[in-house]
Amino acid sequence: MTTVEKTPKPAQQPTAGKPAPKPAEVATRPDTSPLVTEHGTTTVADTVVQKIAGLAAREVSGVHALGGGAARAFGALRDRIPGASASVGQGVSVEVGSKQAAVDLEIVVEYGVPVADLARSVRRNVIRSIERMTGLEVVEVNINVGDVHIPSTDDETASGGDRVQ
Repeated sequence: MTTVEKTPKPAQQPTAGKPAPKPAEVATRPDTSPLVTEHGTTTVADTVVQKIAGLAAREVSGVHALGGGAARAFGALRDRIPGASASVGQGVSVEVGSKQAAVDLEIVVEYGVPVADLARSVRRNVIRSIERMTGLEVVEVNINVGDVHIPSTDDETASGGDRVQ
């Protein structure tokens, strides 16, 4: 994952005909982030961005689930506990700075869905949702396709196959 905070570039040496920028000019540039205003600063917690990214990824048709095998198994166990809530951030890790965010997703795709097209749609939806809701600039969304969901396998397991109830 790339670093989300950009370090300022050192002052350039004057070249023939071009003076070096004055330190005062660099320091007085307006901040372009909607989270930093003259009236105060707004910070967005990592868990907020994580939940937004998880929900946005799940909205895309062709995404079966988020998370690796162990995370999904733990999620299935948690779903059986009365009163426990599902984690919308499962399969999502984020790095959030004061102006930027980077997201890593681990997804399970439905069988037959073109992975490249799905990744493009997920990336677009995640970026649009995070930027619209938080004002943060999303610098990258990395997607790891960890599994393919084959409906017939899960349907037989869930119904118990040919067993009598």
